[in-house]
Amino acid sequence: MSAVAGASPLSVPLPLAGRGRGWGSIRLPHGLKITTTPTPAPPPPRKGKGIAATLLCLLPALFLLAAPARADTIWRRGETADPGSLDPAKTSTVVEAHILDELLEGLVTYDNKGVLKPGVAARWDVSADGLIYTFHLRPDARWSNGAPVTADDFVFSFRRLMDPKTGAGYANILYTVKNAEAVNTGKLPVETLGIRALDPATCEITLERPTAYFLAQLTHFTAQPVYPPSVAQYGDAFARAGRLVSNGAFRLKSYLPNDALVLEKNPYFHDAAEVALDGEIILPLEDQSAALRRFLAGEIDSYDGVPVDQIAFVRAHLPDAFKVAPSLGSYFYAFDTKQKPFDDIRVRKALSLVIDREFLANSIWGGTMLPGYSFVPPGMAGYGAPSTTGWKDESPFDREDEAKRLMAAAGYGPEHPLQLTFRMNQSENHKATAVAVADMWAVLGVRTTFIVTDATTHYAFLASKQPFDVVRSGWFADYPDAQNYLFLAESDNPGLNYAQFSDPTYDALMHDAAVQPDAGERQKILHKAEAVLLAQLPYLPLMTYQAANLVSPKLRGWETNVIDHHPGRYVSKVE
Repeated sequence: MSAVAGASPLSVPLPLAGRGRGWGSIRLPHGLKITTTPTPAPPPPRKGKGIAATLLCLLPALFLLAAPARADTIWRRGETADPGSLDPAKTSTVVEAHILDELLEGLVTYDNKGVLKPGVAARWDVSADGLIYTFHLRPDARWSNGAPVTADDFVFSFRRLMDPKTGAGYANILYTVKNAEAVNTGKLPVETLGIRALDPATCEITLERPTAYFLAQLTHFTAQPVYPPSVAQYGDAFARAGRLVSNGAFRLKSYLPNDALVLEKNPYFHDAAEVALDGEIILPLEDQSAALRRFLAGEIDSYDGVPVDQIAFVRAHLPDAFKVAPSLGSYFYAFDTKQKPFDDIRVRKALSLVIDREFLANSIWGGTMLPGYSFVPPGMAGYGAPSTTGWKDESPFDREDEAKRLMAAAGYGPEHPLQLTFRMNQSENHKATAVAVADMWAVLGVRTTFIVTDATTHYAFLASKQPFDVVRSGWFADYPDAQNYLFLAESDNPGLNYAQFSDPTYDALMHDAAVQPDAGERQKILHKAEAVLLAQLPYLPLMTYQAANLVSPKLRGWETNVIDHHPGRYVSKVE
């Protein structure tokens, strides 16, 4: 859904100190507009004081006014959006993954330190050639209605995921399973998928080729099981409150969109005796300033993110609650490479050249991001240093001159300015970043109009494959392997290739990497593929995420880790 027509342009005064020509204090360049869907505004600060000063004055009172101790132990979690779906075959966002990890458990899972551990499978065996995995299910695995979790449940769930009738946009993540791609593209029947039940407690999965990261893939929500009788009874509506049968540490009690999603402890969970929480209340809070106020007031116990203009305040006054740690996440924009003029590499490169990534990471995001010159984030195990853009170390002046030359060659300049529309989900941090980037683009004569929607609408738009100019996007690792980032640009990945990028050389490299048995040679091929991607720039890398969370001291068992995974089964709460 696009922004409200006729919305007033937004003036965004931001105290910035840029460097290089065209990088200075933020202004709205001529022609730049921001339109946004109506959202209730937070109360303004007292006249003459900024929000930080106001919060500082109120801090002691806010803590004194915090909610009184409760008999129950409920983790009140702020999330950045509502889930679009709780069907593991229909989800794609981080928020949905967080919730599904509480509701469902796959064969393998992660603990609170990001360490791989058994899930429904108590143990597994791997054949000598690395192609066959045999999973032995724990005898006490139960659904939330008390029914046993069986190997047939996983066979059903995997076949449903790959069945083209399901329309699972994320199915290709498990193309590592034998015949998965052929099944998902309608070339083979679902019965030929490489998964079978040897008996109710034993599940065998055969792969297309040895895959070192396959166990990590099984932690993804696409590999989580669904309860076959519910799907048979309700069809695609099985995932609603009152119908969803789950097998994780919690079960769905109620869900009211734009209000709260309530989970309660699942008494049939195999490790229920060790789960300290009685439940969780998940609150969609896309307005980060409102989330910060609610955290200070004790209304929520955690939140993923801090408004960029409040980072200094939070660092100074909530040092024990503010958790910043390395994360396997990339922040980037996507061009629609099927639309003119973004099918022109000269335009894409020019728009990338003039962006001061150090300024974005340090001044806009307060040091909670790192400048991004690669598509794969640094720190990926076994990958080494990622490939980077060839002009990373050039001076801002030289980069700007080259960008102007490229734009002129593409037919754009003062007499013929490029006018583009930029789409993003509403968040103070995304807005501040986008306005800064638009100011940098303005030195090329670019005139930018923004369309701002809520996160659910934004990602639904991306999934719809409607044409666009530029969109905000990002990616967090589903599993710690460079392929999990680079597959986003494969031409046969229509569900997640938002840029609609297609390059035979790139596709050939990704195929070669997939069939390369030697780990060292495979990484070299993936580096070549990343270099091609950075030369073509269908995606515009901006920054590398660091996980930045607000976590109440009342929560115990919440641990920082590179996958930013925090399952409630390990969390306890003290009042």
